[in-house]
Amino acid sequence: MTKISAGITTSLDGYIAGPNDGPGCGLGEGGERLHYWVFGGPWTYEHGPAGQATGADKEFLEAGMARGGAIIGGRNTYEAAEAWGGSNPFGVPFFILTHRSDGAPTDAGFTFVDGLDEAVARAREAARDKDVFVMGGAEVIRQALRAGYVEELTISIAPVVLGGGKRLFEGFDGTMNLEHVGLLQSPFATHITYRVVR
Repeated sequence: MTKISAGITTSLDGYIAGPNDGPGCGLGEGGERLHYWVFGGPWTYEHGPAGQATGADKEFLEAGMARGGAIIGGRNTYEAAEAWGGSNPFGVPFFILTHRSDGAPTDAGFTFVDGLDEAVARAREAARDKDVFVMGGAEVIRQALRAGYVEELTISIAPVVLGGGKRLFEGFDGTMNLEHVGLLQSPFATHITYRVVR
């Protein structure tokens, strides 16, 4: 049965991006440090990432990719990542949640969808018996949590304090009970997975 999971990397002080994030600076000023774990070590916007995940980080990524059948992401994430060079890099259907369909690609592996309910319904159908992964940004994950869609939440904590930027739970109202189900750790991140308790 399809499970809906969400995951994102935060700094130790809870930011998913440093200040002034956007195209060319997708994780904000100083935010490259958030994704050292994805690329196997230090990288910069100027020179771009050159490596790939290793050790526990690779194990974490490969497990997620093996389970994944569809992805939901936000328009801001899509634009900050510069549309991943114009082509879906994940090999599964990718639904971009947006209220603006302008610039929607017709053959790049992305589908623009207006509304979370529609995105979830289409992603579930596309995933078949695999999982749907909500990758963010923060507002998309908050929406999916508020709506009760997310069954599993993974927070990857990078050992950095950004001091400003965008917070994962900024403005999140209400409480959420979580049950710890897994932990992987590397020099670049601590990946903590929780079951969302209803």
